Amino acid sequence: MTSGGFGFRAYTVFDTLLWIACLNVLWFVFMLLGGIVFGIGPSTAAAHVLVRSKVQGNATPLLRRFAKEYFRNFGKGNALGLPLLAVGGALALNWGYFSAGWDLGSQIASAGILLGALFVAGTLCYLFPMFARYELALPQYFLMSSRFAMRHLAGTAILLFVTAAAVFVCRSVPGLIPFFGVGAWLYVTGWLCDRFFAANDDAMAGADTLAGMDSRAATAVTAPAKPTEASLV
Repeated sequence: MTSGGFGFRAYTVFDTLLWIACLNVLWFVFMLLGGIVFGIGPSTAAAHVLVRSKVQGNATPLLRRFAKEYFRNFGKGNALGLPLLAVGGALALNWGYFSAGWDLGSQIASAGILLGALFVAGTLCYLFPMFARYELALPQYFLMSSRFAMRHLAGTAILLFVTAAAVFVCRSVPGLIPFFGVGAWLYVTGWLCDRFFAANDDAMAGADTLAGMDSRAATAVTAPAKPTEASLV
């Protein structure tokens, strides 16, 4: 029983690692297909859709599903990814300019840019997993992911730590990048975000239940209930 259980866990681990490696290769291939700049967003969106399916235990053909989600979400993926690329590029240029100065103003500006970069990175960690889980208007993804990052600081800190660890490992062992560099980060952050969102949904459902009990206790009038808009935070 013990050996069988160990064998099953070992198989699950290696199967997941192989799946992550394939996801990593597909992300790079389709990113290049979009000319890098116009391929990053759709590739990331498609990858997180597949990560969520994998986390839920839904086995689907990886290449076929990735290609389907990539082309179906090409416009939306770029609408989400291009603004982040622009903001990230602007932050990098400003950081390079102000960090070279030693005066007080430059140091204060550098600190502000660093905080802005952390905020953008936290928003990015939630943005595409949120896209894979919820149906929202495109501007709402930016608003809700940034609000979620600010209001759930513990989860955001974990995601930023995972991101920093992934960057450190890839810089230390560049040979991992073609096999696991991006795919592992996508899988771990997607798995974590799925847990964070599920916990938040349960908390919101509990709050709605309590509110419904209070309202029923406060009034005896029976009227059609107006559906409430789902909220992430």
